[in-house]
Amino acid sequence: MRDLKNNLTSGKNIKNIQSRKGKSFGYQVLGFGAGGGASPFIVATGGTITESGNDKIHTFTGPGTFTVASAGNADGSNTVSYTVVAGGAGGGFFNGGGGGAGGFREGRTPQCSTSWAVSPLNAPAGLPVSAQGYPITVGGGGQEGSNPSSAGAVNAGSNSIFSTITSTGGGGGGTGNPPNRAGANGGSGGGGGSGAGAGGAGGAGDTPAVTPAQGKNGGLASGSTCATALIGGGGGGATVIGTEGNFPNGAPGNGNGGAGATNSINATPTARAGGGGGGKAGNPGSGGAGGTGGGGAGGKCAVGNAAGTNTGGGGGGGGKNNGGAGGSGVVIIRYRFQ
Repeated sequence: MRDLKNNLTSGKNIKNIQSRKGKSFGYQVLGFGAGGGASPFIVATGGTITESGNDKIHTFTGPGTFTVASAGNADGSNTVSYTVVAGGAGGGFFNGGGGGAGGFREGRTPQCSTSWAVSPLNAPAGLPVSAQGYPITVGGGGQEGSNPSSAGAVNAGSNSIFSTITSTGGGGGGTGNPPNRAGANGGSGGGGGSGAGAGGAGGAGDTPAVTPAQGKNGGLASGSTCATALIGGGGGGATVIGTEGNFPNGAPGNGNGGAGATNSINATPTARAGGGGGGKAGNPGSGGAGGTGGGGAGGKCAVGNAAGTNTGGGGGGGGKNNGGAGGSGVVIIRYRFQ
């Protein structure tokens, strides 16, 4: 028994085997350590997911949750780019002002693999995320102006929210009938309604104020003793103020909605948050054009046009009829995943 024990513990061949086992076991441990641990990139679910190069894009067209399973790190990706657009407002009734666009807020992180094109409203950085669920709110579009004397605030769009970013719903367009001719304040302001005598003021955009500004003012509506000259002011867009509603001698060219903002966060250049055009009850001329980015055109002796779905555009003002409904908003989140 003693010889057998000695052979097992001290023989030359046995030492070599033990040495190889030790090295093999050590290698396996090192190999496991090198392949384990958290991902250096964000891992997340929620919304409709697409890919562009090494980036993932989550698009929310309605309420949901952006769920982060792994937050990544600074060597890979731990911040996200975002575009948050609120619901646009409805246009006003009868020579009504165009609805203001929903607030437009955007930030791009340099950690994205592709430097996608930003709008003039781009914030200097994206948002850091942690392993948790982020509830997403996508604002609905405001209702069309259907009451001859209702205030523009009745037609407001709803807010969109992601994390610390809130975009404010658009301000409703004013009605052509007193006492509520003024457009309402909002992410972008509603256009004023037009009537005999004094026209309504445009609503203020970027309300409440953020940096960069989330939208522009609505256009003033000029009053007139000539019924054919009346037209509502254009709703404000994300980047351009709504045009004044004033048709001198019936000549066309005013009451247009302000232009929205264009970026390519979803890998395709897309305009959003255009203001609605002012409505016109008489001839000649036409209702104001909707702003680029989903804004609805103003009606000419007709109902205002609705804004585009998930654009945050403002609805067109009504001619002798109702205004158009505002467009719902959208939330888009982008980050590097590999």
